[in-house]
Amino acid sequence: MDFLFKIPILSVITYLPLLGAILILFVKKENTKAIKFIATLFAGLSFLVSIFLWFGYDFTKEGVEIFQFIEKANWIPSLGVQYYFGIDGIALLLVLLTTLLSFISVYCSFTAITFREKEYYLLLLILETGMLGVFCSLDFFLFYLFWEIMLVPMYFLIGVWGGERKLYAAIKFFLYTLLGSVLMLLGILALYFYNTTGFLGFQGLGNPPTLDILHFHNIGLPANLQFWVFLAFFIGFAIKVPMFPFHTWLPDAHVEAPTAGSVILAGILLKMGTYGFVRFSLPIMPEATKQMVPYLVTLSIIAIIYGALVAMAQPDMKKLIANSSVSHLGFVTLGIFALNPSGLSGATLQMINHGISTGGLFLLVGIIYERRHTKLINAFGGLSYSMPNYAIYFMIIALSSMGLPAMNGFVGEFTILIGAFHNSWVWALLAGAGIVLGAAYLLWMYQRVFYGKIDKEENKNLPDLNLREKLTLIPLIILIFWIGLYPKPYFKRMENSVKYIVKIVSPDYYTKGEIK
Repeated sequence: MDFLFKIPILSVITYLPLLGAILILFVKKENTKAIKFIATLFAGLSFLVSIFLWFGYDFTKEGVEIFQFIEKANWIPSLGVQYYFGIDGIALLLVLLTTLLSFISVYCSFTAITFREKEYYLLLLILETGMLGVFCSLDFFLFYLFWEIMLVPMYFLIGVWGGERKLYAAIKFFLYTLLGSVLMLLGILALYFYNTTGFLGFQGLGNPPTLDILHFHNIGLPANLQFWVFLAFFIGFAIKVPMFPFHTWLPDAHVEAPTAGSVILAGILLKMGTYGFVRFSLPIMPEATKQMVPYLVTLSIIAIIYGALVAMAQPDMKKLIANSSVSHLGFVTLGIFALNPSGLSGATLQMINHGISTGGLFLLVGIIYERRHTKLINAFGGLSYSMPNYAIYFMIIALSSMGLPAMNGFVGEFTILIGAFHNSWVWALLAGAGIVLGAAYLLWMYQRVFYGKIDKEENKNLPDLNLREKLTLIPLIILIFWIGLYPKPYFKRMENSVKYIVKIVSPDYYTKGEIK
């Protein structure tokens, strides 16, 4: 696999979808077959190339060497801006998740989108490039550029191809995330000027200008500056997750977005916030992070229980799954702010698990919506008789989402609970209540949709899953059981990346490279 280090493989993966979008520009809008073919081809190629990262990544390396496949070149020398790509074990998993779900999102849209298809697929591919760039960037300028690029395609995907309240949902999504982005930019500027000339009474370090993210892992900010920079980053990332009480934009965006938009939003975009905490907040502002842990854990536990309770009250399948994301991402932030190896490893794996399980549930809701044009739970009943294959796929992914043993969700949640218990048994106990509530609302929905009598004539002759729909779901089913039964390869690839972060934020967990 040495050849992978000699080619800019991260740039290839990131810009293949953008190349596909450029080619679609030159295709007539009436030629929808060619548009779909190009979009599927380039999203598929990006996924296939990204698979080489899984085999080429050397998970035995430690320290700063965990960042691999490095691509580095001067971009704006006067500002210290570089084109700087590289991934560690955590970003590796998120890049693979992004390319897989993006490919599935393109493929699942073939029958769901029936107007302005050229613009739709073009925006979908641009969005993929933006998401991949966020996970690959090791320069703050480059990171922020890709972070902002993502907003525009998602805004239009919701606003043009969404449901009845699409404009309200799109504007709310855009304003919330833009506010977070502006505050995060202020935090980046504070780091930049503290490293060089200083600002607002803070004496600078006098270093050459740079926006190298790894450089800021080691400069050591003063405690009072850490707090304000942490706060700026926290609001930006908390909105993106979204953490309670910044979550109110999420249900509207999920419900109104087209199926592919919901899959990408739940599966990938929400992980930008949790990834931001791991990549920036913990290693750059470790003291501020530790001071804020009681508040952050409290917000996480509120999100777990509150999100589950709100999900139980929803009459709409999409709203139920959207609110379940608030609960599930609460587990992820709980694991992150446990600040120990178990919590952080579980949180990273649960980012992947949530993308697989919740993305799969949104795919399944989109399939039934195409047939019945409704997402209301009481509009169904007895679907296991008319759509038996659909019922089986739905049950597997629902069980994965609720954390059944031998499935992916169980491994992530169990590891997070170990990390939480290490700090406080109360944290683990309260978070465990969210698992029980998760099983309650998912089983309740499943029972009402798939069992009982078929009271409505429209449900009696619904066509079962076709081959294309099965092909979008089968990769997710494989991952559910692979991670659930044999998670070792995933933990091995993130192990030293987790150790790198924990050594900075909680050095007491390690003595001479070993866990105490």
